[in-house]
Amino acid sequence: MSTDKKGVGARLRAAREAPPYWSRAEMARRLRAAADPADRDGLPHVPTLANMIKQWERGDHTPGGRYRKLYSLATGKSEDELFGGSRSPAVILADDVALDDETEALELARRIAASDVGDETLTGLEATVDELAVAYPRTPPGALLVRARRHLSYVTALMDARMTLSERRRLLVIGGWLSLLAATCDIDLSQDHAAAARLRTAGQLARHAEHREITAWCLETKAWQELTAGKLNRAVELARAAQETAPDGSSAFIQATAQEGRAWARLGKGREARNALGRVQELVSALPMPDRPEHHYRYDPAKSEAYTATTLSWLGDPAGERYARQVLSRLETGVNGPARPRRAASARLDLALALLTADQPDEAAHTALEAVTSGRLVPSNYWRAAEVLTAVRRLGVPEATELGEAYRELCVPSSGPALNGEAK
Repeated sequence: MSTDKKGVGARLRAAREAPPYWSRAEMARRLRAAADPADRDGLPHVPTLANMIKQWERGDHTPGGRYRKLYSLATGKSEDELFGGSRSPAVILADDVALDDETEALELARRIAASDVGDETLTGLEATVDELAVAYPRTPPGALLVRARRHLSYVTALMDARMTLSERRRLLVIGGWLSLLAATCDIDLSQDHAAAARLRTAGQLARHAEHREITAWCLETKAWQELTAGKLNRAVELARAAQETAPDGSSAFIQATAQEGRAWARLGKGREARNALGRVQELVSALPMPDRPEHHYRYDPAKSEAYTATTLSWLGDPAGERYARQVLSRLETGVNGPARPRRAASARLDLALALLTADQPDEAAHTALEAVTSGRLVPSNYWRAAEVLTAVRRLGVPEATELGEAYRELCVPSSGPALNGEAK
């Protein structure tokens, strides 16, 4: 494959824009249609894939082997025409090869140390789990899911190797975290069946390892999934179950408390929602800022502000606007950690809803448009953009037309509108 990312991107764009001309969303649909039906569920949904196409065409990355084949099938051009036929063995560009490198490096370390699973291999895998959890807020869920699945396959292969009881427990915990993270990506992509299967696996591994925090995170993640599906009373039940399971004061305990508050807010139960917010504030008030606040499974104090903004905006509380603006500013400027663009996109939707409450529909439409066109919304987020779109259309806001066009282009999969879901 050519080492010229810009050149590859230009050829991909030329192939897409050649008559009859396909939009990126249409190109994404054609790539999905070119896949074997048995493999199609493992592909990102159209909006996420369209954003990946944008990055490929821009030269940020190059498609891995799986997508090169799909491009060839969808366009009728050979892989050599699209991607070039030469490749220096010293330069690794393809995403799938890079992923193989991660697991091969771990396997090499294991073989150097011993033929069984040892501390060096497990330490490397534990570091990988942390890296993936840190990458979650800034990585497209489809791309992160590929990495998580690759490492899960490696963990599965290690299960038959020789190890002590202590080492086996560590491996089970690693598998539990990876399964949980993969399930979270599946939910982001609205792949509910795969998410349910991975959550069951994560729960089983956690029980075998007697790891209460992973068990609690599984319950909290399921609560979030039920909330996105509109099963709000069930979401409250699961959030409370997660709090009962989690170690006191743990990140899972705090997150489950915040999730309970959001579910109450969607139910219109202001007293209960504010009670949950108060408990979260008490829990995080003395919480130190973690060294890597973007880690998905380590609660940082700034995250409580984001959940407060969401909860208040759902309640129609006027304070929601102030909180949402503060959260958005911090996320974009990198205060209290690196910038987190996916959280920023969600914060824009919080702000848009709060602006509707504040009778500022024009700015609400503009803010929602920024979120939709950011390329950072995931399918589980689209229903919130749809809520704002419905409201500004009803109010006759001129900007509603542009927002509606962007929503149709970027947020409506080929199977129809995705109106349920919420970004974690």
